Parts: sequence; C-alpha cells; structure tokens
Amino acid sequence: MWRTGRKSWLRDAEQPDRGRSRTRPALVTFSGIDGSGKSTNIAALTAWLRSAGLRVRVATFWDNVVVLPRLRQNLTHKLFRGELGVGAPERPVQRRDKNLRPWYVTLGRCGFYVLDAIHLRWLVREMLSSEVDVVIFDRYFYDQLAILPIEQKAVRIYARLLFKLLPQPDIAYLLDADPEAAFARKPEYPLEFLKQYRRSYLLVREVMGGITLIDALPLEETSRKIADEFRKAGICALDHTSAISNAREYSRTA
Repeated sequence: MWRTGRKSWLRDAEQPDRGRSRTRPALVTFSGIDGSGKSTNIAALTAWLRSAGLRVRVATFWDNVVVLPRLRQNLTHKLFRGELGVGAPERPVQRRDKNLRPWYVTLGRCGFYVLDAIHLRWLVREMLSSEVDVVIFDRYFYDQLAILPIEQKAVRIYARLLFKLLPQPDIAYLLDADPEAAFARKPEYPLEFLKQYRRSYLLVREVMGGITLIDALPLEETSRKIADEFRKAGICALDHTSAISNAREYSRTA
C-alpha cells in the first residue's frame, strides 16, 4: 500500500513474518541498461517474496533518491534539446541526457551525485530500520557510476570514495542484456550508446566488486538465477516454481 506523508512514495507490503529470521532487512538492488528487464524482474521477485510471507518495500532511484530531479531534467532538456518520455517500438523518442559526456557535464554530475549519495545513505538507513524484511532498489548508485567515464582513473577514485558512504547491498544484481534487444524494447537512446553503456556497467562491476551478474537469458531463466541468489544468501528458501510463475505473469502484463 501507499503510505502518507514523507513515505508515501515507498511501496510497502504488510505481510505476516513467516519466512525470515535475519536480524535486519535484506538490501537488494537491481541495475542494468535501459530495457534489461529490471522492472519486470523486480515485480516478479516482489510477488514471490510476498507469497512467502515476507514484507517488502521497493524504491526507484530516480523517483525516490535523486535530488532535484525536475530541475535536473529541465536543465538537461533546455541545454541539449532532447525529447522527454519513455520510448516504445511504435513511438521512439530521442533522449539527450546520460548519453552525453562532455567534461563539464561529467563535472556537474559528480557534484549532483554527491548530493544523491547523501540522500541515498539516509533513505537506505530509514528503510532498513522499518518493519520490513526485504528492501529492493530499482537502480542503485552503480547505475550512476555507469554514466560516468569510469575508465578514467580519477573517476574510479571518486567512485570508490563516494561508495564508502553507502550501505552495501546484500545482493546487487546486474541484469545483462543484448543492446539490440534492449533497443527494440525501449528505443530511447542510440544503439551505439547502449553498447557503450553495457560496457560501462561491466567495468563498474569489475571496479566496485560485489555485484552479481545475471547473463542475458530468457525471463524464466533470469528469474531462476535471481531466486538462486536469494537461496544462497539465506533470505528465502522457497523453490523456483512461484518465482518462475510470477515471471511469466509479469512478462505478459509488462
């Protein structure tokens, strides 16, 4: 349900606590290029966990973490004249924001990302102190790092220092995707950018460590691997059946 006030934007499921014995909620994050299936897999995983009696809260990075999102969106739109919105195969859009990397934009991003990190630190602590069992983030700080030129030494130093401020996820998923397939699903950015963007994510994983890579697979296999990681972490000991059935359901409605 949706809570009122400050927490109204956090989706909360009040379920009986039957399947969990951890001392604090588990922090789980999903990252990946646009069109990699994050939203679909998060929805399927959330339904699976709730069916096991676990209480789940989900936050999205842009809506719940980013500081001054409307100002940043309008500023980028005015500077680079890109289109707004989410593309669809029958109605593509031409975004001009994270696919641009001039030095002054990177510098501005680094400043904003410090503010985002401070807010994220507070938000994660607030969510982990609430009466829930699993906290899921649709994107995390890894996704911002993938926008930066992470191949540069100075940026890698910046990333490591800033990441020390943040709680480390119990499981951090990186959903890999074929850029051409992702572009077909969400034609917002040029295909060449998506290929470079994917390489940046893989480099972020190499630099930061602690990220579980889920290969580009059919949805049911992806759900199976996600469930396997939960089993290994001791968060939920269910078999894969309900996870896969939920994946099928959400693939039809996504």
